Amino acid sequence: MNGTTAYTPPTVWSWNKESGGRFANINRPIAGATHEKDLPVGRHPLQLYSLATPNGVKVTVMLEELLALGHAGAEYDAWLIRISDGDQFGSGFVAVNPNSKIPALMDHSGDTPIRVFESGAILQYLAEKFGGAFFPTERAARAECLSWLFWQMGSAPYLGGGFGHFYAYAPTKIEYAIDRFAMEVKRQLDVLDRQLAESRYLAGDDYTIADMAVWPWYGTLAKGQLYEAGEFLQVGEYKNVLRWTDEIAKRPAVQRGRMVNRAWGQPSSQLHERHDARDFETRTQDKLETPT
Repeated sequence: MNGTTAYTPPTVWSWNKESGGRFANINRPIAGATHEKDLPVGRHPLQLYSLATPNGVKVTVMLEELLALGHAGAEYDAWLIRISDGDQFGSGFVAVNPNSKIPALMDHSGDTPIRVFESGAILQYLAEKFGGAFFPTERAARAECLSWLFWQMGSAPYLGGGFGHFYAYAPTKIEYAIDRFAMEVKRQLDVLDRQLAESRYLAGDDYTIADMAVWPWYGTLAKGQLYEAGEFLQVGEYKNVLRWTDEIAKRPAVQRGRMVNRAWGQPSSQLHERHDARDFETRTQDKLETPT
């Protein structure tokens, strides 16, 4: 199907059928909880409720990087939210994030618990909480960092909700939609490639929260690991993006962060919940699963 069949929108749209596609069972045009369910709370002040999608990986990478810097206060409990099962519509999760999207963070370190939602907001919150870690202090450098952070927040819907949906998840392949979003994603990759031809990291010589935000999306895409679209998008053309993503992927904190709340892939790469640094050695799925 090439998507050329004429469609005339009704005067008033109504939700009278499932949208189809991989996530049809959780799509709905209203907000709020669908069921009562409290969130678990562990022993650390920072409580993360997430899944290792690109948006979730941003935050677990940041927390692991903070711990690697020696910020003991960044110890955290990470709880798995299975979005395909609708965990994000439980009453406890909605209380932390009324938008019902992962990741969501609760900070219990003060007298009054603080909720933080939206991955970019969480990155900035944690950077400021821990003395400006991975967040430049000089005005021009900070502006550059924030510009790239918000670039990612604004661009990712084209990559995930646009290209990813129509290329990988939609129930029918619509040529116009795939072409439209493929064109935009390749333009975004070119934006990154040109920037990274001029600087080691996105905001300059230093690794920042901007890199942590962009890497799980565009770094994974540039390695052909997102939506199985590497050949389709010819990602090997973006040499500077590949150099950058390979460098970041070598960081031990990034390798750990990518494992947290991961529920697919090799069992040794999956750490469904993280409550202690030792969990990386003792609680990955290959250690917990009973051999058959």
